[in-house]
Amino acid sequence: MTPNTHLGIDVTLVGAPVALSEGRATVHLTTTDSMAADARGLVHGGFVFGLADYAAMLAVNDPNVVLGAADTRFLAPVRVGDRVVAEAERVEVKGKKHVVKVVGRVAERAVFEGTFTTFVLDGHVLDR
Repeated sequence: MTPNTHLGIDVTLVGAPVALSEGRATVHLTTTDSMAADARGLVHGGFVFGLADYAAMLAVNDPNVVLGAADTRFLAPVRVGDRVVAEAERVEVKGKKHVVKVVGRVAERAVFEGTFTTFVLDGHVLDR
């Protein structure tokens, strides 16, 4: 299966897909110095959120999917040089609404979890 959404995304910022199937996606991101929030190498949570959001979009995999809401928790810190893997699974579809659960891990340690509510629109969101 190939990506049908977010085709112009910069994978150095939000991760690269490593597995994609119906309703599921796995994306990995190796964090870099430019993602550090401080001199000790703590990665800003926005990059981890971006990885999880991208994984959720790929689990839906429609060109017109958009994020409507996210309920998220940061469970552990991420450091520069960590490889974060986000696994996304679509758990509900009601019409245009798709709910996706995402877990982000560094090795076996969970660092992020979230529920993303997405919507598949009839056309591109900027055409509205």
